[in-house]
Amino acid sequence: MKKAFYSISAALMLLATGCGVLKEKDGSETSNTSASVQITAEKSSSDSFETASSREDAANESSKNSSISSDATTTSTNQTTSATEQTETPVGNSMTTGQKNAVDKAKSYLRFSSFSHDGLVDQLEFEGFSHEEAVYGADNCGADWFEQAVEKAKSYLKSTSFSYDGLIEQLEFEGFTHEQAVYGADNSGLNSNDQALEKAKSYLKFSAFSYNGLVEQLEFEGFTHDEAVNAVDRCGADCNEQAAKKAKSYLDFMSFSRESLIEQLEFEGFTHSQAVYGAEACGY
Repeated sequence: MKKAFYSISAALMLLATGCGVLKEKDGSETSNTSASVQITAEKSSSDSFETASSREDAANESSKNSSISSDATTTSTNQTTSATEQTETPVGNSMTTGQKNAVDKAKSYLRFSSFSHDGLVDQLEFEGFSHEEAVYGADNCGADWFEQAVEKAKSYLKSTSFSYDGLIEQLEFEGFTHEQAVYGADNSGLNSNDQALEKAKSYLKFSAFSYNGLVEQLEFEGFTHDEAVNAVDRCGADCNEQAAKKAKSYLDFMSFSRESLIEQLEFEGFTHSQAVYGAEACGY
């Protein structure tokens, strides 16, 4: 840089004296082209040095920006990975949040009611859990499905009457396996004769039956013939009064002659004398 400075100074001195050429001792003139070339070359060298330096600075700046961009990308990637890991990280050693909540919800249901495995899965799905979460909840709630069948059977018997076979069918309808349903019926405290009697009485509250008609209805409900007969014998029904009620119910919806009404009552299982009593009780 010093050499370039001296050359530029010499040129300036020449310009200041108004000389475009250099004079030799003998008075001849010599062109200053050589000096001009030297100044231009040295200036070009200086410019090249400055350009190279600028390029090096630009390269360093670009490298720095690239490094910053790379760091930002790495940080963003790490944050995304961290967020993904946080979403998928299981609670504890094996359960996801959804699975844990499904287990807790299943346990809360079992505190107040009884369910079969499939019934509990359906209930959890109704609550919005996925099928997989609902199955996990039912599988891991600690329920004994045989004991659940017993509790469900007892709850049914508190509100209505069932035959032994009818109770098994109802438990299977609730999702219990056949083995679980049988176990539930066997351990529910069911007394088939008492259940048949209660069922007979419940029928007589809403409709009229002949003796044989009530026996057949109880058998349809799953009671054995002996259980049905025992119940009808003990239900306290007056067959003549039942014939009169049945005759009146027919006449509420259609017209009958005396003879056709008697025939209809006999078709329902009433004896001839009971049918005649029923018809006469209605004015025939």
